[in-house]
Amino acid sequence: MSRLRTALERYIGMRQGLGYKYDGPAKRLSEFVAFMEARGAETITADLAMEWVTSMGRQPSWSIRLADVRCFAQHLSHFDPLTEVPPSDAVAPARRTKPYIYSEVEIQALLAAALSLPPANALRRWTYHCLFGLIAVAGLRHSEALSLLRADVDLDQGVLTIRETKFGKSRLVPLHATTIAVLSGYAARRDAHLGTPRSPYFFVAEQGGRLLHQYVHRVFWRLSRQIGLRQEGKRDGPRIHDLRHRFAVQTLINWHRAG
Repeated sequence: MSRLRTALERYIGMRQGLGYKYDGPAKRLSEFVAFMEARGAETITADLAMEWVTSMGRQPSWSIRLADVRCFAQHLSHFDPLTEVPPSDAVAPARRTKPYIYSEVEIQALLAAALSLPPANALRRWTYHCLFGLIAVAGLRHSEALSLLRADVDLDQGVLTIRETKFGKSRLVPLHATTIAVLSGYAARRDAHLGTPRSPYFFVAEQGGRLLHQYVHRVFWRLSRQIGLRQEGKRDGPRIHDLRHRFAVQTLINWHRAG
């Protein structure tokens, strides 16, 4: 194992010990160290760092890779004075996607479109109808909704338990009575459709396995084009994550009305 890889393992352990999941940066930095090892280099230089940053992907990903390697280099510079930290402005910053605030009409159209998904006798349409609806009314990240276990959804008490959130903590999310009724209906349909559960997840694919992120996004893109929220062939447009922004805005409006 190279000296740089040993240092990376210590660095990742330190970051995770501080409560960060750090999965994405750990993977990217491991690729960076492999790049350095292939060149026989054990000391980070700005030139080598930038060669790696711009070696693959498109410009929006470069700023992420640059931020990762800068943090690692800054850490190493405390122990190795020869370490060079690439400048923060070495690449143009990634353009932040502007949040999209759905109207109530748009959300209802999206949920209605989900209920039209074929085939008519499948669980699929109910899964996506309830999944997108829950994200919108409870303010969940879509990864949190997909990770919900059956045991995390207490329909008797009307509470969700969200585990291992973005910051490694758990939280409780109370549910409105109408949301409880919809989720209860989905759970009954799911269990009748599957019989014996094949996975511990609350939202499941047609055969009972876990819903995969890439398939959820494909369905969302299809539905959003169908109702006119996205243009055919274009990459930009409202995202699943923006359903969560709708919840945040509605919460602020309700607080304002309540005084």
